[in-house]
Amino acid sequence: MIAEIERVPFDLPEAEAELVEGWGTEYGGMRFGLIMMSEYARAFVGCSLITILFLGGWDGPFLDYVIEGAWFLLKLILVFTIFVWARAALPRVRTDQILNICWKRLLPLAAINLFIAVFFKTMGWF
Repeated sequence: MIAEIERVPFDLPEAEAELVEGWGTEYGGMRFGLIMMSEYARAFVGCSLITILFLGGWDGPFLDYVIEGAWFLLKLILVFTIFVWARAALPRVRTDQILNICWKRLLPLAAINLFIAVFFKTMGWF
């Protein structure tokens, strides 16, 4: 998700031209502020998708005592904190490194995951 919303370790469109040009040099003042806010809005949408798809959304262990929206916001803030931590801690990744990760690691893992899911479905276990 960090690569999809183009945050700093994976911001390849901006990294190509950042030494000479880029949106940071073309805009100033309120326009620059709006562009930065749109980047954070994209990050919050990505964090909410991760929260809904992988962390159980608004479900929590104590639904009787805490409203469901608070669990969602707590999980969303936790994921966003990880996004900010990754931006501060990880160096920028080159294009060839991302391609190596995707083609050599993630694509075979996705194919294995697909074969396991098809196997379980054909055996009637799920």
